[in-house]
Amino acid sequence: MESFDIAVIGAGAAGMMCAAVAGQRGARVVLIDHSPRLAEKIRISGGGRCNFTNLQAGPVNFLSANPHFCRSALARYTPRDFLALLKSHRISWHEKHRGQLFCDHSSESIIDMLKAECETGRVAWRRPVTVQAVRRSEAGVFALETSGGELAARALIIATGGLSIPKIGATDFAYRLGKQFGHKLVDTRPALVPLTFTSEEWAPFSALAGVSLEVEVSAGAKRAQGSFVEDLLFTHRGLSGPGVLQISSYWQSGEPIVIDLLPGRDAAVELLEAKADGNKRQIGNLLGQWLPARLAHAWLDTHDVSAEARLTDLSDKSLRRLGEAFSRWVLTPSGTEGYRKAEVTKGGVDTRELSSTTMMSARVPGLYFIGEAVDVTGWLGGYNFQWAWASGVAAGEAAVEYTRNT
Repeated sequence: MESFDIAVIGAGAAGMMCAAVAGQRGARVVLIDHSPRLAEKIRISGGGRCNFTNLQAGPVNFLSANPHFCRSALARYTPRDFLALLKSHRISWHEKHRGQLFCDHSSESIIDMLKAECETGRVAWRRPVTVQAVRRSEAGVFALETSGGELAARALIIATGGLSIPKIGATDFAYRLGKQFGHKLVDTRPALVPLTFTSEEWAPFSALAGVSLEVEVSAGAKRAQGSFVEDLLFTHRGLSGPGVLQISSYWQSGEPIVIDLLPGRDAAVELLEAKADGNKRQIGNLLGQWLPARLAHAWLDTHDVSAEARLTDLSDKSLRRLGEAFSRWVLTPSGTEGYRKAEVTKGGVDTRELSSTTMMSARVPGLYFIGEAVDVTGWLGGYNFQWAWASGVAAGEAAVEYTRNT
């Protein structure tokens, strides 16, 4: 049986970062992954350019049943720290939108960088290898039965992610292992995912597939409320686009979402003022200046207003009702597009049973959970990668100290 100081299961963003950090601090590290293709989630991120972090990343940008858990790791490894790592590998980047950072060229450069960092740390690779069983001896050593033989390690770090995008290898390994060692799980569900509606409810809008506009979208209540001004995209089955992906993390099944189709303006007041000024334009043409024309006409149809009706011929009550509907479109999704379209998994290993500084289990010394495996879910826009880097560094550093002191 091969023996190591630290075994890391999962060679994605968090796992490779963690293994590299531990290896470069002198630990003997083995990195295990079941997939023949390395770090596929990094590869496909950002349309192949990898939205690797966000300049604004902080605790406020993350959701968890234990909201302060992420604070320590994020403070100790920041977006600037990751940018310094990119600079050392001569990887160029650019800011695209609201602090979102992307590679100038290919996401492959991030994967190559992490591989190189692991090589510097003399990390041993075992892939594609599946882990069939994990045991912990009374002496505190983890024994791993794998398809490539048995391994032993004094510290075990789980970085196998969540359930999102199963076609690239997502599994529930972290949750099964957590349960095996007595950990509680926060219920998991798809997040950063398109929302769907019943075919009957969506019939008036299905033909709008491909229409996009900036909106304000909200869901939840009180401390659990989220609100974003981002683009919305109509699909054949419902709604997508950055704004909807963001709000999907806050939405609860059976509850409504609220959309302001004209953020920053009071449509009811503007329509009434236009009528008072004697504006005789057709309502469809006027609204076509505010909204995509296809949406404006579909909206009028659903509110029983003819697009050819002149503004001066419509009652104040009708215009007020129409304008208020633009500002507050309340609708209840029937569901989501599921894990196959979800960018992340919300929920996971309960962080109330982990150390916020080391990521180590409070139940099992030497056992760590990092990245998407735990109940920390970031906003859309590079935040989840920053959590992967930060939690990976925290666990990598801590596991080295643990193995030296045990």
